[in-house]
Amino acid sequence: MLLLSKILLGPVLLAQGKWLRKTALRLPEAAGPRLGVELPPTGASHNEPLNLLVVGDSSAAGVGVAHQEQALALPLARHLAVRSGRPVAWRLVAQSGVNSLEALALLAQHEIGPATVLVVALGVNDATSQVPPRQYVANLKLLAERLMHQAGVEHIVFTGLPPLHTLPAAPQPLRWYLGRYARKLDRALRAWIAQDPALRYCSLQWALPHEMAIDKFHPGQGQYARWARMAAEIIEAEFIGLSSGRD
Repeated sequence: MLLLSKILLGPVLLAQGKWLRKTALRLPEAAGPRLGVELPPTGASHNEPLNLLVVGDSSAAGVGVAHQEQALALPLARHLAVRSGRPVAWRLVAQSGVNSLEALALLAQHEIGPATVLVVALGVNDATSQVPPRQYVANLKLLAERLMHQAGVEHIVFTGLPPLHTLPAAPQPLRWYLGRYARKLDRALRAWIAQDPALRYCSLQWALPHEMAIDKFHPGQGQYARWARMAAEIIEAEFIGLSSGRD
């Protein structure tokens, strides 16, 4: 069905894609630190730090808000420090425009220290660049294996794709097509995650278009806040040992 739609609508989708790239509002990545240590509310703790790594595209980089304080990685680290009672040493490796394959090259440009928990936000650029679902999952699997070996990652939360079928910035039928393709990628991601006990899934299907950033493409501040809370809840609830610092 989707392949037939692509064939029939090909010229229209191509023209609309070019128009969107030409007219889309370009927002910068969020300013602020991309690594640090967040302490629990009681202050400095003697408990062993939790090492957090966030990897992804423009959404992980905080496009849509002004500062990392309002984005994903830093608020997530703060939530985890509060919930676990442990210091959280966090690091963000993200860049606008990268898909799952390009993220591997991005990681190769950084010296990645030890990380116990990894949060990944990749997929929208795989949808827009038409990466096949099987290749998308293969790229993510390679990324996970590399960071498990390189950084000692034990637990991974993969963020699902947002509902691109509601994307205000894209005209119809491009919006419909991107939404259908994003759902294909998301289904493939969830099927893979279900097979591995070290992996968890964080849905973004709740994201509403009127809560997006002014570019009508990236998350707004409220959406980032909810995303960070959800990821923290998943990490706390699902991964053994996170709450060991609460004594």
